Amino acid sequence: MSLPEIVSRGQWRTAREELLRKEEAVGRAREALGAERRRLPMVEVDAEYVFEGGDGKATLLDLFEGRSQLVVHHFRFAPEWETGCPCCSAFLDQLGHLAHLRARNTSLAAVSRAPFTRILPFKARMGWVVPWYSSSPCDFNLDLEATVEEGGGLVERPGLSCFLRDHDRVFHTYSVYDDGLGGLGTLAGLLDLTALGRSPSGSDRLRLHDEYED
Repeated sequence: MSLPEIVSRGQWRTAREELLRKEEAVGRAREALGAERRRLPMVEVDAEYVFEGGDGKATLLDLFEGRSQLVVHHFRFAPEWETGCPCCSAFLDQLGHLAHLRARNTSLAAVSRAPFTRILPFKARMGWVVPWYSSSPCDFNLDLEATVEEGGGLVERPGLSCFLRDHDRVFHTYSVYDDGLGGLGTLAGLLDLTALGRSPSGSDRLRLHDEYED
């Protein structure tokens, strides 16, 4: 492995300040892109999707758990697979406690085409508590392009889709797939994908995860 060049402290500081200027430019561009993302138009979800989860049948509205926003992780787990995708598993591993998202009026759920009878033992094996649903009874994955037709068959794509709720009306606001997931998985990164951004409740003040009021 090729190691970085060895320099003096002064040379390192000069190089670091030059890189910092570029990092700050990227940060400003990222903020501008996030603002543009929040201005995307949204489309109402008219289909009556039915999922299967730990409490039985659920609608897309149920996945919100009463909150205003929903982030769906399109977890690659085809009906014929015995276990889920390792990359999607690594994504869920890094999420941390969902209380920070929920305190910002945002729910998160994983959705896969695998039947719930296969999801449940794999979820237990991984030790995850994130809500996870099977979309096998409906066309949710196909409509959201998380499952696509390719080479005469169906192919699963990892992705994230964001939804906004207005009373009983549900709107699809954003989706990202495949390489676009790189660098996501943090609290700020997920909220930046949503229509309401980082402050749907008016505050970004972090607390210990057991100190939030539900």
